[in-house]
Amino acid sequence: MQHKAFVVAAALGVAVAGFFLVRSLGSDLVYYLTVDEAMTNRADFPDGAPFKVSGLVVPGSLVALDGGVSEFQIGDGAAAIPVRLTRTPPPLFDEDVPVLLSGAWQGDVFLADEALIRHDEGYEAPAEGNYDR
Repeated sequence: MQHKAFVVAAALGVAVAGFFLVRSLGSDLVYYLTVDEAMTNRADFPDGAPFKVSGLVVPGSLVALDGGVSEFQIGDGAAAIPVRLTRTPPPLFDEDVPVLLSGAWQGDVFLADEALIRHDEGYEAPAEGNYDR
């Protein structure tokens, strides 16, 4: 009987720990749409409803405005979205660079309040004696 009580208590403890783990991870998970998915599911995100979208900055579309605001398009080969970034773009932000944007639709424009640059994690040290000074 004592063994059965221990198993029930252990199972209850695992269930409670699992509940709190899933609950805490839920707020940290990052879901994002591709450009094509954002366009296809436009009706699911009314103006002002926040979401994240990922794509490449379309070459030739980047325009810097006053106050660090930028306008550009992002695309994924299937579709393109006009974007207005309300904050100063991060370093390495440029045309043909993959970005992850947080924001919401404002009419036909994605109004982004955050931009993250996606890059590979590979780093290669310069050859010995071949340093920029």
